[in-house]
Amino acid sequence: MEQSPEEIIQQEILRERAEALARAGKSVDEAIERLKMLAEHIEGLKKTLAQVSRENRDERIHLIKAINEYIRRYNELRNYANLRYYYLIVTREALGLRHHQRVAEIYTIPPRILTIKE
Repeated sequence: MEQSPEEIIQQEILRERAEALARAGKSVDEAIERLKMLAEHIEGLKKTLAQVSRENRDERIHLIKAINEYIRRYNELRNYANLRYYYLIVTREALGLRHHQRVAEIYTIPPRILTIKE
């Protein structure tokens, strides 16, 4: 059976809506994955810091500065992930989806990381 032009347009609209929602979700997911990788790197650096003796002050200060720079990047990326999450919710709302509890469970943004004092 051949489709009418209206049916074809409706299918294209539905496809676009689904693709927009998928892109928004993928954007959040990618940001969260990058956050996880950066958090693992920071934890590795913190373990290295714990192994550096207190007598080696210059090395500790250098490492702390490096860790804090990664933490700054992490927190900036976290802000980006939160913005992407907001866009996902807005996209869902625009598509008529009103319940977001499951979305919040799937796309959990990790907490901020505090910098280390020297």
